[in-house]
Amino acid sequence: MSAARTDAPLDARAFGLLCLSVAAVLALHAPHLPWWLSAALAPLLFWRWRQRRRRPERVPAWLKLPLLGALALAIVAYYGSLFGREAGAALAVGLLVLKMLESERPRDARVGVGFACFALMAALLFGQGMAATFAVALGLLPALATLRALEPAQPVPAAGPRLLLPGLALLGAALPLALLAFLFVPRLGSPLWGAPNTHEQRTGLDDTMSPGGFTQLLLDDSPAMRVSFAGPPPPPGRRYFRAYVMSDYDGTTWRYRDVAAAPAPLEAVDTVRYRIDLEPSHQRVLPMLDVPLHAPPGAQLLRDRVAMAGKPVNDPFGYDAVSATRYRLEPQPIRHRRRWLQLPDGYDPRTLALGRAWRQGHGTDDAAIVQAALALFHDGGFRYTLAPAPLGRDAMDDFLFHTREGFCEHYASAFTVLMRAAGIPARVVTGYQGGYWNALGGYLLVRHSDAHAWSEVWLAGRGWVRVDPTAAVRPQRVDLGAAAAAGDQLPWTQRSWLQSLRNRWDIVNRWWNEGVIGFDTLRQRGLLTPFGIRQADPALLGALLAASCVLSGAVGLFWALRRRDGADPARDALRELERRLARRGLTRRRGEGPRNYLRRAARALPAQRAELERLTDCYLELRYACREPSPELLRRFRRAVRDFRAARVVK
Repeated sequence: MSAARTDAPLDARAFGLLCLSVAAVLALHAPHLPWWLSAALAPLLFWRWRQRRRRPERVPAWLKLPLLGALALAIVAYYGSLFGREAGAALAVGLLVLKMLESERPRDARVGVGFACFALMAALLFGQGMAATFAVALGLLPALATLRALEPAQPVPAAGPRLLLPGLALLGAALPLALLAFLFVPRLGSPLWGAPNTHEQRTGLDDTMSPGGFTQLLLDDSPAMRVSFAGPPPPPGRRYFRAYVMSDYDGTTWRYRDVAAAPAPLEAVDTVRYRIDLEPSHQRVLPMLDVPLHAPPGAQLLRDRVAMAGKPVNDPFGYDAVSATRYRLEPQPIRHRRRWLQLPDGYDPRTLALGRAWRQGHGTDDAAIVQAALALFHDGGFRYTLAPAPLGRDAMDDFLFHTREGFCEHYASAFTVLMRAAGIPARVVTGYQGGYWNALGGYLLVRHSDAHAWSEVWLAGRGWVRVDPTAAVRPQRVDLGAAAAAGDQLPWTQRSWLQSLRNRWDIVNRWWNEGVIGFDTLRQRGLLTPFGIRQADPALLGALLAASCVLSGAVGLFWALRRRDGADPARDALRELERRLARRGLTRRRGEGPRNYLRRAARALPAQRAELERLTDCYLELRYACREPSPELLRRFRRAVRDFRAARVVK
């Protein structure tokens, strides 16, 4: 009998749940799949569901084999390989959808569910945030409901969201074991997934800057880092986080040049202690508040006080630091002045002429030249916008004398070129400015949209001085942040009320990063410190995991056996029917059998006589016609009882 059930065709409800499981996998992977692949797989899955719903017949091999070959060729053509994170995920999702073309038996459905769960796990390779993890957990619901529907003795709800309730119950029952595995399974010292990823898009700041290059970054509201201070946070005007100091300019693009030398001399006046929890940036640079005094452990402080880690930051990374917010940076005459005065030949003649005219007009007063440039931006009709007009070959000439609109990159670049043209050493600094102070969590949230560019000029006796020309045009950029400075230029998702809601919600994301994603090998070994065990080695963790699993299994087995001893689905359904009839005054008498009771109810409810007679015949067949009740008949009886609504009794 079990073999017959295994070879029986897959019923429509189970196949529909299986299609829903595959659709959930496709939806979770869609953000990182090529659009054309998602656009091809989704209609194919829908067609297969409709085709089997109308005519349950096999898909011919002449259709399946070309689709399989086309999938492999398309992935190789797009990614260059079938291996790697993106290519492997695309291949797995494509094969899962193609698996639906040959799923006809319960065995095929079980294989498909297992494959779908593997593909769901693969989605966590692209993001392990709280939202992504809960989305994967929800994606398990149709898969668990499918397994439940494949069990012959298990009733399945008729339709609608109730179909997912069995999966939700199973998921809830599995949570304790999942928590035990999370705590006690020994952690690896390095990530398991080590394959190179050639198609990964770099996020965050880059080591180059050209006018207009920050546009996408300024629209990215994802967190870049979170900063906790030992004391009160600095005011908004001093929340400048240095990343790259750029000296090389080719007329269009500024570039950072790594100078591995001793850090420039620094005389600190006011210092701040803080900790930065940096999100993965896939780059080596470590943003630091203003001017750092020292490099974090495992990093190096370079010539221009830029902190560089030993390897790219591909995982959340936290580090403590001390920085100066009031200082004199390299106040003595600087060496290699040409590095900070270099300008390309043949570019921006009008801009260079303006800088030289200021030098002639103000003589040796460098501070007056700086103020002249700031006055130009403030009074010259310039406008802050995230959608500026495109610039030509002489970008700075076009910006200063024609378009006069842009954002921080435009102003920092133009100001630095003007200073160099006037003979003042100057450089561009990129990083982050501002942030949202989360009073509840006690930290400063800095998003990618807080990316900023400013300038530093060298003044005799003062050293390198920060000058933010954007503040001369739009002071709100420094005081209130990038969103306030952009005003109505950002889409509706950037509105102030929604930003405030996201900023407050970030405290939950921070807890998730620290408590779940940040639960590494070191924290796991210190897990038992409150119980007097300083270092929990893998053997002890494995023993605790085994003991916990045995205990949980014993509790679950005891509950299942106790439930099974008194379980009688047909009798439970009959009692439910009795309760519904009793509400209409048709109470079962002492010693009255089910057949006599239901026939008496049918006489009292003539409008539902036929329905009650069918219920009577179905129950008698379940109880007396066979040794083991048919799962389909039992399911039909329970569904009929659930749908039964007793009318008023006719007297």
